[in-house]
Amino acid sequence: MKMSDTREIAAPPEVVWAAILNPDVLKECVPGCTEMTGSPEEGFEATVVQKVGPVKATFKGEVEVSDMTEPEALTLSGSGKGGAAGHAKGVAKVTLAPSDTGTTLSYDVEAQVGGKLAQLGSRIIDGFAKKMADQFFTRLQEAIEGPADAAEAADAESNSGEKKKGWFKRLVS
Repeated sequence: MKMSDTREIAAPPEVVWAAILNPDVLKECVPGCTEMTGSPEEGFEATVVQKVGPVKATFKGEVEVSDMTEPEALTLSGSGKGGAAGHAKGVAKVTLAPSDTGTTLSYDVEAQVGGKLAQLGSRIIDGFAKKMADQFFTRLQEAIEGPADAAEAADAESNSGEKKKGWFKRLVS
């Protein structure tokens, strides 16, 4: 399956670049991620729990970062195994370009699944993959952009336990 999309993020490309390569940001942005370790140079290891249709599995996988042209483009290549549920692998080519409002982030994703997951059918898998990509980039955008006003920022700071919008931007500011 293949997917492409573009998003406008209200931050300079350097901030978006740093967020994409930060394991804490990745852990917060990947839906179902329970663990994320590693670095862009050595690759990342992740544990992700997901339910696709009737199949629930814990995937252990690796993500390699390649073709890095800071802060313009990179390629994320990943694979994961979910035991009896099957396996998944994919490649995402991400490009960042300065825009009037900050950064235009574009991505092209190609993914494949096997095992029980593949038996669910392409309609279910394609819908799930699109939902995962949308959630990831929405969470990335929220982590970078932050709250729209001071009241929302104060609420985000006082609410403990869950990271709120803009936490990465506040971290690097």
